Amino acid sequence: MKSETLTIQQIFQNQRQYRVPFYQRAYVWTQRNQWSALLEDIFEKAQSRLSGTKPTPHFLGAVVLEPQLKNSLLGVDTIHIIDGQQRLTTLQYILASIRLSLRATGLSELEGLVLTCLKNTNEATMRNKKVECFKLWPTFRDQTHFIQSLNVDNIDDLRNVFSDSFTQHGTLRKHFNHPPSLEALWFFTEAFIKWIKIENHSPQENAVALIEAVLTDLKLVSIFLEAEDDAQIIFETLNGRGAELHATDLIRNYIFMCAEHENINAIELYENEWKIFEDKYWSEKQRRGRINKPRMEWLVHATLQSERQREIDLSRLYNEYRDYVSKDLPSQRADLQVKRLKQYASQYKELVGGFGTTPISHFGHRIAAYDVTTLYPLALFISIANIADDEKAAMYNDLVSYVVRRSVCGLTPKNYNNVFMNVLRHLSKTEISSVELRNILNSLNGEASRWPGDSEFLNACINAPLYPGRLDAPKMRSMLTELERELCRQVKTEKPDVPNLSNLDIDHLMPQSWYSCWPLENGHMVTNSDATVMNQIVLSGTDLTPEQLLVRKRQQAIATLGNLTLLNLSVNRSVQNAVFLKKRDALIVHTNLRLNIPLILKDKWDESEIQERGKKLGEIALKVWPKYD
Repeated sequence: MKSETLTIQQIFQNQRQYRVPFYQRAYVWTQRNQWSALLEDIFEKAQSRLSGTKPTPHFLGAVVLEPQLKNSLLGVDTIHIIDGQQRLTTLQYILASIRLSLRATGLSELEGLVLTCLKNTNEATMRNKKVECFKLWPTFRDQTHFIQSLNVDNIDDLRNVFSDSFTQHGTLRKHFNHPPSLEALWFFTEAFIKWIKIENHSPQENAVALIEAVLTDLKLVSIFLEAEDDAQIIFETLNGRGAELHATDLIRNYIFMCAEHENINAIELYENEWKIFEDKYWSEKQRRGRINKPRMEWLVHATLQSERQREIDLSRLYNEYRDYVSKDLPSQRADLQVKRLKQYASQYKELVGGFGTTPISHFGHRIAAYDVTTLYPLALFISIANIADDEKAAMYNDLVSYVVRRSVCGLTPKNYNNVFMNVLRHLSKTEISSVELRNILNSLNGEASRWPGDSEFLNACINAPLYPGRLDAPKMRSMLTELERELCRQVKTEKPDVPNLSNLDIDHLMPQSWYSCWPLENGHMVTNSDATVMNQIVLSGTDLTPEQLLVRKRQQAIATLGNLTLLNLSVNRSVQNAVFLKKRDALIVHTNLRLNIPLILKDKWDESEIQERGKKLGEIALKVWPKYD
């Protein structure tokens, strides 16, 4: 490679086009992060020229360029931008903004100074004049707006082309998703017009100083690759350690550079296979604990774990992918790599979305509240396996049962990454079947991994403090919803499917603040202070009085499954701490849930009623989340 320091004029004045490889990411520079600082640097150099001070060059950094072999006299010289597309694209927007500001201030006679750096001339020598007339050709995602922005003749034209982005008064809308090219042109053009109109010098002097500052005072170190240089290695070296690019940006570039080396039509591969990954869905960030990454990175992370059956270091995702391709897929061409990712992507989307009729989407819906992302690689492994849907559904049912039973029984999820990865390894070496999975889960022992049996699970459903307690609100709502679904399935009803119950509130039939309206079994009323004293005595290990034992019995019953249901939020709030008969009357009017219908026949609600309902719901729970030996 060879390098040289060039002014902006030297970079753009020749008959050539800088091309951004289409698989690179879109233009992402913004006013807040880059444009404002660059604008200040430009004005500083322009001011030096106006004051008669010789300005020192301002370096914008380096760009890495790969000249392309030209096989014909026709056509402009083409140079691929390996690194630096954000800088070069911004400079084109700056030059276009200077042109617009000159026209807006009546100085269009000066635009020839920048026009040679904006457009290639002599269309007769071009192969495709609609493309080759531009000094820079962006990636697919930016092309339409880039062309529209650079082809406008004046500010009014800009408003007409991007009419949705402007108010009736001609100002740029706030809180609107504008094309980056429009935002850049509007920002720089407004600033340049104000500069040209500064009164200390004539508009022409201000404009010339501005143009000279951009064309001759801004400089770039241009690194030109030669035939023996590996563009991908250089790209990784420049970008692999920084925060600018995500790991999946590097992976995308790697795949398409591989495609070019393998003589695969990269454009067709992008259009036909890869383009789905450019959807906003995959770039949206998803938080897991303290880590916030684009959904695409989580997909690749889960894919690699599923494929390699081992933990994958998220911070080394790109290196892990390259290692995977070189060791596990040495014969997989770039197009097959993309198809493999697409296969996982479709399953992943159904898994995290939880909508649809496939086994994995149903599983994703049932498991969503438990936030067990360590299960994803195993779930994907099962989903892409060549087995029947009934078999997949049976395997997913066992995994849901495993997670729910452990949660209800108060067992820790901290070892799930090891548990599910070991299950994945075992299945990859034996048979992918429900029988094999069940055998593995049944063989697990120890508090960190065992699958609770029926007696333990039933006892937890009857007596354990679930909410508040072992389950948070999403888990508790999910559990009650599944119980409601099973109750509906057991009776003949006109509504075979349970509607979405996520908008309902979790209600304690005997309220948590029961003291004012709910007497004890002995008929006595107690206060919150009495309950607090009881809790302190329990902690101290001192014996409780008979009445304190009744208070403790009640306190323990409040959070159990038998005392919990789902209610419309407004209904719940209106009768939250009311006596049972008033709450029952509200149920008669406002509920049609199978969970609540038996309550309508009750005349009282106490600890024994809670225990009885807990047993009945526990028996239902054994059917919803079964464990087979």
